[in-house]
Amino acid sequence: MALKQTAGGRLAYTDMAFLESDDGRPVRILAEYLGPLHGLRLARVHDTIVFFGSARVTPTGPMGQYYDQARELARLLTVWSKSLSSNLHRYVICSGGGGGIMEAANRGASEAGGRTVGLNISLPHEQRPNPYVTRELSFEFHYFFMRKLWFAHLARALVVFPGGFGTLDELTEILTLAQTRKLDSPIPVILYGSAYWKEIINFDALVRHGMIAPEDLKLFEFADTPEAALAVLKARLVSDGDAATPRIAHSASAQES
Repeated sequence: MALKQTAGGRLAYTDMAFLESDDGRPVRILAEYLGPLHGLRLARVHDTIVFFGSARVTPTGPMGQYYDQARELARLLTVWSKSLSSNLHRYVICSGGGGGIMEAANRGASEAGGRTVGLNISLPHEQRPNPYVTRELSFEFHYFFMRKLWFAHLARALVVFPGGFGTLDELTEILTLAQTRKLDSPIPVILYGSAYWKEIINFDALVRHGMIAPEDLKLFEFADTPEAALAVLKARLVSDGDAATPRIAHSASAQES
């Protein structure tokens, strides 16, 4: 298709050479905010339960039980969400859109007849969109920080399955936002697989060395079965009507207490 022209020349927003240039980077970043905002508003998705976890976990691999359990938990949560009195599917399962635990979460939600969100990231290895994400709720990102913003924007709860660097990065991002009160409302965080998490992170040592406060340990809790995680989330999540816009806290000023 020919690029649009004006009397003065080519329109900047039709100029792909400009949009893909270094000077066009701010436009691309803004598009990765406004594009998902537009799509989620059209779909009336306001609240998500986010699943994090490794893309390397497979159903038949050494940690395959976590794939099966993520799939079952997402299924149970979707069934519960659809049973709520609200006239829309209240809590939508959201993942990073790729394989492993992400695929399991989207798969379980899809098997329960629910819509499910995928926030995929373009990477050379491991990250390809899985087939279980609802088509109109599949979003592709180039910038990690914009993808992480969208995880936090709509999240009402977070379930973190075993994972590596990426999972740790996403987990600590949310915990930092909660610790510094940059979220409008508390987000329940469940670390799924207590033996795994207690082995790779010595939370008590962080307290002992004064790196976090003792009360920071209350920002998350552990679960080891889909039923236990479901019970925690049902107790912590409430339906408070439609949210017109994503609820994310404003930055606190120096004068605010």
